[in-house]
Amino acid sequence: MRSALSAVVAGLVVLSAVAAVPAASAAGQADAATTDRSSTTADAAPAGRTQAGDACAPLAEGSPPDNPDGDPLGWENGCWYNESIDVDRSDGLNETELDAVVARSMARVEQVRELEFNETVPVEVVSREQFRANATYNTTTNNTLHQNVKWEAMLMVGEDTDAVSVQEGNTGAIVGGYYSPREERIVVVSENTTAPKMNEITLSQELFHALQDQRYNLSAYDQYTRELHNARDGIIEGDGNLVDRRYSQRCADEWDCLMPQTQPGGGGGGASIHYGLYFVTYQPYSDGPKFVRGIYKDEGWEGVNAVYENPPASTEQTIHPEKYGEDPPTNVSFTDTSGEAWTVPHLENGTVDYAQFGEAGLATMLFYPTYASGGEASPVVGVRSFFNYTAAGSLSTYDPFNYTTRYTDGWDGDRLYPYVTDDSAETNETGYVWKTVWDSEGDAADFVEGYGMLLDYYGAEPVDDSANTYRVPDGPYADAFYVNHTGTTVTLVNAPSVEELSEVRAGAAPDDSGGETETPTDTATDEPDDGETATSEPGDEETDEPTTEPGDEGTDTATGTPLPADGGAGDGGNDGEATDAPAETTASGGPGFGVAAALVALALAGLLAGRRE
Repeated sequence: MRSALSAVVAGLVVLSAVAAVPAASAAGQADAATTDRSSTTADAAPAGRTQAGDACAPLAEGSPPDNPDGDPLGWENGCWYNESIDVDRSDGLNETELDAVVARSMARVEQVRELEFNETVPVEVVSREQFRANATYNTTTNNTLHQNVKWEAMLMVGEDTDAVSVQEGNTGAIVGGYYSPREERIVVVSENTTAPKMNEITLSQELFHALQDQRYNLSAYDQYTRELHNARDGIIEGDGNLVDRRYSQRCADEWDCLMPQTQPGGGGGGASIHYGLYFVTYQPYSDGPKFVRGIYKDEGWEGVNAVYENPPASTEQTIHPEKYGEDPPTNVSFTDTSGEAWTVPHLENGTVDYAQFGEAGLATMLFYPTYASGGEASPVVGVRSFFNYTAAGSLSTYDPFNYTTRYTDGWDGDRLYPYVTDDSAETNETGYVWKTVWDSEGDAADFVEGYGMLLDYYGAEPVDDSANTYRVPDGPYADAFYVNHTGTTVTLVNAPSVEELSEVRAGAAPDDSGGETETPTDTATDEPDDGETATSEPGDEETDEPTTEPGDEGTDTATGTPLPADGGAGDGGNDGEATDAPAETTASGGPGFGVAAALVALALAGLLAGRRE
């Protein structure tokens, strides 16, 4: 059954990324897709060549059209978008061929999106082996602890596993290409090891990310947590994947394109992918295109362009597009009440020391046991709830995942602080306080219900004489948990033992043996945090919703890779969103976010081999 579930998502694993460095920090730690640290990939020598003159002239076939006066849409560096060129990529592309393919692809991106490039971006093609060798992250002890706590809190990576290594494995396996704003260059990852070959669909995706950065300064976006990274990617990746679908459709119908020569995911190493982390970062690629398409239908490209000035503030706003601009998330306040032995690990270089996962992250957390068990167990959210199927019974390639659950739909804000002791680096015994805010008391109660079922699945047992306190006796999540539901706020406290819960958070695990105990109540507020500043940095051939717009029925071949946020590897320290490099792409040299455009070419027939929820 596990293999059947793996087959369902096998075609989703190849992604392309945009690594960006927020303008707010000139030389901080890089943000990775799901990691909070920088990638040494960004340190590789840039392909400093830019194109000039008539790039298509040496390879033109037939009678090419004349070059225009000026620089109109659909023409770049001597290449028209519909121009025929003679290119042989059997042994890779030489410089002349690469220049022509890049220039023509730029012209095609312009034609599809109706936006003009300001300048040309150098492009390099590398093998996956080369990419893996360079796609490692620079990190610190505190950032490693931060990442470990963050993903342990999501009940996805246990105490016996290094979360940073897990994220590195995802990056090396799933990134199909990336754009680095800091270096102003594009890298396309090829599965061919002997003569890396260009994939024009991946190239077009990264060229569009470069165009976005030139026109809308993506590097200035605050994406310092996983939630903010995914939220901003609602427009970045939503627009990118919509353009990609239209580009792919033109390749299928009228253009001669250098299409992928291998099955998506082939050679990427799907077996090494941690799909829990992958599902969290994939949300913008699933919900973003539909979000952007709705705006385009109502307001055209001008309406889409305007969203860059006011990007989505939460994943809730792309999961539920009607909430965009109408339901801003609560700025969750937090007061540290821990004992002297427990502290929040400080992350340097302007990265934040907390994490945020949002509605998308919480929904994925509740679904993950279903996937991890191969569908044998569905303690909270089942396959049919999380996967979107077409009427024909196949997994949707346009919007494959459903991040809406009755346990998480009322999300209004969250913030998670890791706690460590002086010995945590050696023992990996840590704790956390995760405060969540909900639209109503009923929504908060729904989340408590779902979270309770999740703890029960992992073997949690109620603790005698301690209210709302549970202990998981063994396994990767063996710890003590306290769940405080007060009004619209739910606060989760974790520690290695029941006794240490109140040391991590004063009042946690209150005595329930009959005596009176004062338990501090957690309240949400829209005011700035209590001294906890966030830092200055901040297709297959069908769409599930047919439309008359061109390209909406295009092939699902985006190239995007979700990048890390929170401190380079997750939430807290730039939320692991990548900065100029893949991160699930990250770059060294400054906090940034990884922008990824997901490549969803799933030929996923016969998806769950009979198991249905």
